[in-house]
Amino acid sequence: MGAGDPWVPARSFRQNDQDRRWSRRDSMASRKKNLQGLVAATITPMTEHGEINLSVIGQYVDYLVEKQGVKNIFVNGTTGEGLSLSISERRRVAEEWVTKGRNKLDQVVIHVGALSLKESQELAKHAAEIGADGIAVIAPFFLKPQNKDDLTAFLKEVAAAAPALPFYYYHIPALTGVKIRAEELLDGIQEKIPTFQGLKFSDTDLLDFGQCVDQNRQRQFAFLFGVDEQLLSALVMGATGAVGSTYNYLGKKTNQMLEAYERKDFSSALNYQFCIQRFINFVIKLGFGVSQTKAIMTLVSGIPMGPPRLPLQRASKEFIDNAEAKLKSLGFLSFTDLKNGNLETSS
Repeated sequence: MGAGDPWVPARSFRQNDQDRRWSRRDSMASRKKNLQGLVAATITPMTEHGEINLSVIGQYVDYLVEKQGVKNIFVNGTTGEGLSLSISERRRVAEEWVTKGRNKLDQVVIHVGALSLKESQELAKHAAEIGADGIAVIAPFFLKPQNKDDLTAFLKEVAAAAPALPFYYYHIPALTGVKIRAEELLDGIQEKIPTFQGLKFSDTDLLDFGQCVDQNRQRQFAFLFGVDEQLLSALVMGATGAVGSTYNYLGKKTNQMLEAYERKDFSSALNYQFCIQRFINFVIKLGFGVSQTKAIMTLVSGIPMGPPRLPLQRASKEFIDNAEAKLKSLGFLSFTDLKNGNLETSS
């Protein structure tokens, strides 16, 4: 496997008896190939006036595939400011990614979570209609589910709106405030939601994550870790893939880490992870979020991501200058090369 090629884990799960009892309609989801390896949580490009900018998404797809070796994407999530977009905008963004990614990307997963069940169902149905490869849903976070049964009931209704699509739960308690453990939610979930295929686990609780894996070894679930700077630890716990914002511009280096791990070169894998951590640690101390991710992606790829949508403010010039200097100090290529989309890091 060459540097930058998408990583595919060797580990797989056997289909259990419950899987074989699914109805023909629900089994359509199970026949889709498993989501694994790196998944870029895509940014939603915007114009300087704050309108979505669909014109650069084709270029964005090519950059991910050709420069970063990332062929799976997670659209309209946190990084994509999905909850800050209108329903119409979310539909248009999803359509553009599916269209431009056809025959180039392996899987396009659309986040369809919303505070309104009806809106979430509408987005799920739309994702199926445009040919997405899966849907994901965040827990509603204003009027919150109080327990596992509440959350499962909500997720079940959304999944039913797109019965042919694999369904993923997006677990991010630090932002939703919904503290229901993922391990608890997964217990028996396929009996309630036959199209359930896995979860995006965006939390640092490796006990919870590890038990999700340990207690579901016989199921073909995708365990997608969502804390980029801790991915190597999650691999040891059984992660089958990862969804994150840094894979937009650190995908090639992260793929190298994953390849080293797969060939049991743990020393090299650790060095790759530490290199990635040095950059992430630096920008976190400066203040790192969606706004700053947009600025870094613009800097590295040369593709204009534009500003974030209010209430977020655009990254400061000071942040951009500091991030650029750190990229260089870690052994990244020159600023000219960075703008051409060629990002290398120290090993």
